[in-house]
Amino acid sequence: METVKTEEHYTFKLSDQVTRTAVTFKNRYGITLAGDLYLPKESEGKKLPALAISGPFGAVKEQASGLYANTMAERGFAVIAFDPSYTGESGGEPRNVASPDINTEDFSAAVDFLGLHENVDRDKIGIIGICGFGGFALNATAVDKRVKAVATTSMYDMSKVNAEGYFGSITPEQRTKILEEMSLQRWKDAKNGTPKYPENGLAQTNDDSPQFVKEYYDYYKTERGFHERSLNSNAAWTATNSLSFMNMPLLTYIQEISPRPMLLIAGSEAHSLYFSQDAYEAAAEPKELMIIPGAVHTDLYDGGDSEFIPFDKLEAFFNENLK
Repeated sequence: METVKTEEHYTFKLSDQVTRTAVTFKNRYGITLAGDLYLPKESEGKKLPALAISGPFGAVKEQASGLYANTMAERGFAVIAFDPSYTGESGGEPRNVASPDINTEDFSAAVDFLGLHENVDRDKIGIIGICGFGGFALNATAVDKRVKAVATTSMYDMSKVNAEGYFGSITPEQRTKILEEMSLQRWKDAKNGTPKYPENGLAQTNDDSPQFVKEYYDYYKTERGFHERSLNSNAAWTATNSLSFMNMPLLTYIQEISPRPMLLIAGSEAHSLYFSQDAYEAAAEPKELMIIPGAVHTDLYDGGDSEFIPFDKLEAFFNENLK
């Protein structure tokens, strides 16, 4: 379903070369997803290569994914940026829940939508995942053979970080304690009939916070990237959100992306760089790891103070491989 998109808050300016239309579509679990479809102007009657884009983890389509979609549509692609299940304007209850399975499925549902659109060549569909949705994008590409190419920026492996902590810092004893606490929280949630939501973590950012947390704050909690529907800006995931990620490795079948090409993009100064490096090592050819000098994790959300997002590279990658 398509509707005219009313004026509301976006963290970027819509290109005068692009149209944006609000759309909805369902995933195979019956959850209605909300997206924005970006098309180059004067695309009527044309069959375009297409991209599905989502992320970062905890963001909405009016933030980084929409910026990417807007820019790639300027470059001749039909692009959908969408809110994942349980977040933003998409359906699903309770709110602010993530799932390694359902969020992977969300990408395939976007491919469903694109493949049925009159302006899309269904044999030329790729996906871009940002931050945590980079991991979901890789997983979706492994399982969904309709996807011809995949790119990620500032990729997080949400299973790895939840199960192991950053750089494997969680001990087996700590992992057991974390799982015990979430297991007991389930009884409290079941008794209350609603899940527990922690406070917004970024609201507690201070001078002693890790540098990467300050960088998240600078994006989500300031005019630069704030959006009222972004849970990173205003809310939090449920207290038990990590449960399934701690027990379901996302990238088990990353080698099955081959022979389709993969492009992993990360900043040289990003705390998350090692996720892309590990994925690159685990993947089969063809694959490419592009490291952006001087860029931190959030610079690939919107470019930061410099033009860190390599849109020329993304355009060339998908033009070469969506054929």
